Amino acid sequence: MRYSILSEPFSGLQADAVVEGLFQEDKPKIGEGYLSPELSKAILAELKRREFDAKEGDVCVLPLLGHRTFKHLIIVGVGKKRNYEQDQLRSMGAKVIKAANSFHAKKIVFHPELLKRAKDQVEGAQALVEGIELGGYHFSSYRKRTAEEHTKKHQAEEILLLAFDRQSKFKIEKGMALGKLLAEAAILARDMVNTPAMDMHPEQMVKIAQSLSGRGTGITCKVVDRGGMEKLGMKASLAVGQGSMHEPKFVHLVYRPSKPKHPKKIVLVGKALTFDSGGLSLKPSEHMTDMKIDMAGAAAVLGVFKALSQLKPSVEVHGVFIAVENMPSGSAYRPGDVVTAMDGTTIEVDNTDAEGRVTLADALSYATHKIKPQAIIDLATLTGAVIIALGSDMTGLFCGNKELKAALFEAAQTSGEQMWELPLYQPYRELIKSKIADVKNVGGRAGGVITSALFLEKFVHDVPWAHLDIAGTAYAEKESKPEWVQGGTGWGVRLLLNYLRQAK
Repeated sequence: MRYSILSEPFSGLQADAVVEGLFQEDKPKIGEGYLSPELSKAILAELKRREFDAKEGDVCVLPLLGHRTFKHLIIVGVGKKRNYEQDQLRSMGAKVIKAANSFHAKKIVFHPELLKRAKDQVEGAQALVEGIELGGYHFSSYRKRTAEEHTKKHQAEEILLLAFDRQSKFKIEKGMALGKLLAEAAILARDMVNTPAMDMHPEQMVKIAQSLSGRGTGITCKVVDRGGMEKLGMKASLAVGQGSMHEPKFVHLVYRPSKPKHPKKIVLVGKALTFDSGGLSLKPSEHMTDMKIDMAGAAAVLGVFKALSQLKPSVEVHGVFIAVENMPSGSAYRPGDVVTAMDGTTIEVDNTDAEGRVTLADALSYATHKIKPQAIIDLATLTGAVIIALGSDMTGLFCGNKELKAALFEAAQTSGEQMWELPLYQPYRELIKSKIADVKNVGGRAGGVITSALFLEKFVHDVPWAHLDIAGTAYAEKESKPEWVQGGTGWGVRLLLNYLRQAK
């Protein structure tokens, strides 16, 4: 999608659709500068007839039959002025692009008042473009019609944003570029999650990671195979993957800023189960269909790295994941086995379907002992329990460090990705005590999301750490938010990029 920022009046423009927003408190006005008074009056009468009261999220599409410059008018309810912030603009962008795609609009112009009234025009333009890009997303790689043809039919080609003056144009350009960068990073994660596991196996994840590194990017990529993982002591992850024909892969990406000389180190760890059958603790068939999404944490990490060379944060960013496939076979690990993590901790496998935390034990151990960072953040589709607790629109956050927690919540407010803090309740450690090993990988159904986090906590020691359980938010069964479409959401990519922008 192309974006243009213009200062010219409406009279010089032509487009398939023009977009206007209405606030609930304002006396409604439509079409200033491009519609005749008679047509504006008729449109307002039609809105009244439809009982369009400008509530946030309301959308009305009207054809402008015979109009010489614009074919359709898209009217968006903005809601209350006091609530007009990034979330509203992001939702507006998503709703507008979905409405425009419904009648195959190719060129869309937004009325300048929509960004002029934003509290911050840079942030407003960023959010609006994020909404447009994310709301207009289509995954069509496996359709009979080619992806290019499908996209051409269902997506707008050009977005025009109008600015009142040079300063406004500069702010909109800055926000637009950032919004497009962040959205494209999230879309990489969406594409990966939506790809069937037959094509998104450990080897393919390695190829994507390697494609993000190289000269001029500031990013290096280290890939370790089974032999190297054995030398590192990653026996827990190797056990999880030993039932699959696909070899396990350990990936370590590093982004190094040009300045300062000794930057803060931040590690992003992603769960990378390219398919989770449950292993010998086999999942019911109805719960297995979407288990291609179990690498969404690592997909989010790769999405972040897609944007880093352009975002240029001042911190050193490490991306770590161990890509394996959890399959049942004669060589699969068994319930009752004891496996050893990289830091020497022994783990009793009570359930082979609690495999993600076993691989994360190695990844977190590596991050803690080899990288020695100032902060670790992991993302994992870890438990169904978090969905029971928080639903599918909200991620569960576990974090015992006040500074890190505050920074993540601030980033989440900017990205519009919702989180809720859950407790690292220490007495529940008793539930994951093993009689024959240092720890067991499950603690029963009660408090399952908490015991899973307590399990991970054992492997980060004293490093400031946050765990994001994205089991509910990584994949949308329905479009519960305007910027989501059914399938992978790319949750966490924009949040982490906003966090890294502010980190020092």
